[in-house]
Amino acid sequence: MNRSPRLLHETLVAAATQRPGHIAVVAEGEPRSYAELLTGAERVARALQDHGVRRGDAVAVYMENSWRAAVSIYGISMAGGVLTVINPQTKTDKLAYMLADSEACVLITDGRAAPTFLPALEHAPGLRAVICSEALPEREPEDAWPVQRIALDAVLDAARPAPQPTGTIPIDLAALIYTSGSTGHPKGVMLTHQNMLFAAGSITEYLRLGPDDRILNVLPLAFDYGLYQLLMAVFLGATLVLERSFAFPVPVLKRALEEKVTVFPLVPTIAATLLSLKKRTDWVLPSVTRVTNTAAALPADFIPRLAEIFPKALVFPMYGLTECKRVSYLEPEMTRAKPTSVGKAIPGTEVFLQSPDGSPVPPGQPGILHVRGPHVMLGYWKQPEMTAEMLKPGRYPGERVLCTHDVFTMDDEGYLYFVGRSDDIIKTRGEKVSPVEVENVLHRLPGVREAAVIGVPDENLGQAIRAFVVRESGATLSEQDVKRACLAALESFMVPRDVVFLDELPKTSTAKVRKKDLYDVQV
Repeated sequence: MNRSPRLLHETLVAAATQRPGHIAVVAEGEPRSYAELLTGAERVARALQDHGVRRGDAVAVYMENSWRAAVSIYGISMAGGVLTVINPQTKTDKLAYMLADSEACVLITDGRAAPTFLPALEHAPGLRAVICSEALPEREPEDAWPVQRIALDAVLDAARPAPQPTGTIPIDLAALIYTSGSTGHPKGVMLTHQNMLFAAGSITEYLRLGPDDRILNVLPLAFDYGLYQLLMAVFLGATLVLERSFAFPVPVLKRALEEKVTVFPLVPTIAATLLSLKKRTDWVLPSVTRVTNTAAALPADFIPRLAEIFPKALVFPMYGLTECKRVSYLEPEMTRAKPTSVGKAIPGTEVFLQSPDGSPVPPGQPGILHVRGPHVMLGYWKQPEMTAEMLKPGRYPGERVLCTHDVFTMDDEGYLYFVGRSDDIIKTRGEKVSPVEVENVLHRLPGVREAAVIGVPDENLGQAIRAFVVRESGATLSEQDVKRACLAALESFMVPRDVVFLDELPKTSTAKVRKKDLYDVQV
């Protein structure tokens, strides 16, 4: 390919042309080359086309992190389809909703997930076929199956004609990435090939990555942070070391050592687990040169402690949201000077703050973050009203900018500081309190492994601050210890009224703290 790739799958074609024997993916301990990834993707693409997939049709992937999932993702793009990756922990009702909402015509899945996905098929009227990586259980009578069954391994093993040209162009949809919605149903973020290639290029630029990097991924491919580890590896012609999860940290860390990974993406809960393990076992990952964090703010005191585990690594705190993938990053060289900042706009983009009435916000004052750039989503799938809430008229005619509804401050140098979600701010005693600020104090307290803060209704205060704390193994921290530490570091109105100790914080399948579940905890 003589020109730069314009479509997601063209990055795979370029990598396989330039480095056919280079390892693309290590999954289940088995290395696979770029030539193998390209061949597999072409076979999946042709099978999809043979079963009616045309440009713009949604194809769902409901699989554990695996080689077959990676092949399927690029096969869908080659076929002209719109990728919809669904977390394999998704239950039947939600899966049925996403299949119906996305209008998926084919589902690519694992046979072991049959008890979950089979009941969902009857609520997905547009689905024509299931391509399954393992034998599907029989159902009687045979005509009870609402769709055609196809064996994925047979697709991958059999030589097929090359996929037919699709006519796809960069502004066509590449993916629907579902994210939590305020209505209780997930909403599909519409991302074009142009959106996703720009984001992959900008991120790899500021992370200073190259084709010889080896990127670890323990996050679900349904989580955009996980998906982009694959997309960035292929964009660079680098290697992805793909693990199913971080549920069993020790085997994953052994694999990371064996594979000499150079990039370790994490979220704060993974960082907390790593730091807890470090206290019990003396181990390091000397090959890692980049540690990245997003999904939630990394407590500032975690960064120097992570240096004990990753002695050669640059640590990149970042902030983003699915609607534009990534907003900002903090250069590792600035973490000491600006330890609480999530950085500045990623290359090729612009950010600014506005008050709720649309007026500019001066440095140091809180405002709502807005984002400009080629990475901003097309909108929410079939949700024009929700789209209008997020995409606002810009400063130039015809332009739409992303209104994140997140509250930040910005300093004189353009560095951002997260204050909180507009609807996360706690109003107590007539004052506004950012849960993040209280959580940062709690994370610094010896004996605290994890912490989360919410506001609960209170007749006198408006809202009272409630802290949930997970203690380190063997720690004897008391409620009074926590309150004293908060009083020493925070204004009195910011000190939690309640401190609740839990064995674990409730989490989503992508390791984010599920704060809405904390409201149901009996105190």
